Amino acid sequence: MGTTAEIGDGTMSELGLLDTGGILRQAWVAPERTSSGLGWEHAYLSTQRETPYRSTFDGAPTHLLILHLSGPVTVRRRSGRSVRAQRIPAGGLFVHPAGRALDVELQGGLDTVHLYLSDSALQEAHGGREAVELAEELGSSDPLIEQVMLALDGVVRQWEPSARTYVDHLVGMLAAQLAHAHTAGRPAAPAGAMSGLTTQQLVSARELMEQHISDPLRVSDLAAATGLSASQFSRQFRTSTGKSPHQFLLQLRLDHARRMLRTTVLPIPDVAVHCGFSHQEHLTRVMRAKLGTTPAAVRRAG
Repeated sequence: MGTTAEIGDGTMSELGLLDTGGILRQAWVAPERTSSGLGWEHAYLSTQRETPYRSTFDGAPTHLLILHLSGPVTVRRRSGRSVRAQRIPAGGLFVHPAGRALDVELQGGLDTVHLYLSDSALQEAHGGREAVELAEELGSSDPLIEQVMLALDGVVRQWEPSARTYVDHLVGMLAAQLAHAHTAGRPAAPAGAMSGLTTQQLVSARELMEQHISDPLRVSDLAAATGLSASQFSRQFRTSTGKSPHQFLLQLRLDHARRMLRTTVLPIPDVAVHCGFSHQEHLTRVMRAKLGTTPAAVRRAG
């Protein structure tokens, strides 16, 4: 499957719309940009606005990741007689393995990035050992995957042929993270190991952070939303995310600032305050330290 794209003096197989399982061909999906025609072998990316719908899709040959750019919004997924609903905030992930039919309902308008990954890329990232199978996830959080998907979207937005090597690196990183942290049947933690938050607790904490992105937020408020003490919450949050609540919230604020700089004309000082930074200089200092760039550079990159 896939199309053929000219690359230099030769040709190569490209992952394309036919490899995506049908969601992107529906009338309620209006892609703003895609990787079609760029010669990506192992990934297909599309960024779009979606309106509410419910539909069923046959299994696709690719693994599907959907990054929510806006929200929160409720998504329902059906499997046989069971129905699972999740209110997913901006930054939440929807993961659906290749080869499985999908019955899904979106209950509100939503901006998304879809990333379709070839199974060969996933298996290669796993190191050629026994076949790895992705878990089905609804509303999970993975800051690394989020950043990689945003980076790939940025490449599509400002494509140039010299970016091919960069794309291959990003796709390999994403596949490796999926194989490491998002596989089905992962062994349980050994006895005595520190457990992390449940998916629902993590979503609740993140949603509260999103709701108060511009306001001071105490750890005790986050802990209360998960039914834990502040000390329990901090330990289990770090186990689940690899970051302290403060570090995670700071990353969310940076992500929001980058999205606003790219998609709005709001003055940079107003973006800074809207995203929880005290002033423009504060945002600039943190962005330079964490991302190696500045708000003005992000806005120019569009």
